[in-house]
Amino acid sequence: MKLTITARNMSVSPAITKRIEKKTETMGRYLWPETEMQIKMRKEKNDRRIVEITVPMGKNVILRSESSADDNLFLAIDKALAKMERQIRKHRTKLGKNLREEAFAEVPEYIEEGDLGEEEGRKVVKHKTFPVRPMSVEDAIIEMELLGHSFFAFVNIDTERTNVLYLRKDGNLGLLEPEA
Repeated sequence: MKLTITARNMSVSPAITKRIEKKTETMGRYLWPETEMQIKMRKEKNDRRIVEITVPMGKNVILRSESSADDNLFLAIDKALAKMERQIRKHRTKLGKNLREEAFAEVPEYIEEGDLGEEEGRKVVKHKTFPVRPMSVEDAIIEMELLGHSFFAFVNIDTERTNVLYLRKDGNLGLLEPEA
């Protein structure tokens, strides 16, 4: 996870940066390493400290939390990060529930092994149909992780074509996109 810390009317000390990094380590298990978390801190005229945290989670989802405290920046940081962690967990749980509800909405049709005919070499021993929903690549990555599969088929919102996302042997992801 990438952290961007900015401050207005105050300076960001190494102690503040260290505290934020320590508190955000637990959130790293819910987010992709390339996810950017923006933390904005400001001091108002009445010595009130305000902390705003913004995390873009996908194409249409932006999580935001804000907290303030009188003359205690660490308290404001802790409260804002706790709110953000609850929002991230809630968002991931919501994705998981939606995925589980739709996973078996349509009963898959299976073809028995003997119905496929005899061919040389490898043969198809199982056939399964499943619903394919339009979504962004980021959402497909999240759903693939939630399922625990090594691949995931989806309709890409940007191209309106069926894509396959897969886990490579080196641990990275690959995306198969058909040509016209």
